[in-house]
Amino acid sequence: MKQKDIALIIVVTFLSGIISLFASNALFASPKNRQQKVEVVEAISASFPTPSTKYFNSESINPTELIQIGTSQNPNPFNGASQ
Repeated sequence: MKQKDIALIIVVTFLSGIISLFASNALFASPKNRQQKVEVVEAISASFPTPSTKYFNSESINPTELIQIGTSQNPNPFNGASQ
């Protein structure tokens, strides 16, 4: 290669680098345009407020209590042989 060819390659590389720098700044968003507002979430704490006494009180219905409907004493109602 001749010195003129090497100089031409260096000049073309330098110019293409400058053009690509300006083109990338024009195409891509700047840091100030990339900012987005979001909601602030409260930190999780170990304290737990007491539940409402309207629903959680000593007179409430206990959903874990065994409920018997009718007078059948059959322990296997779906067996079919005991009826």
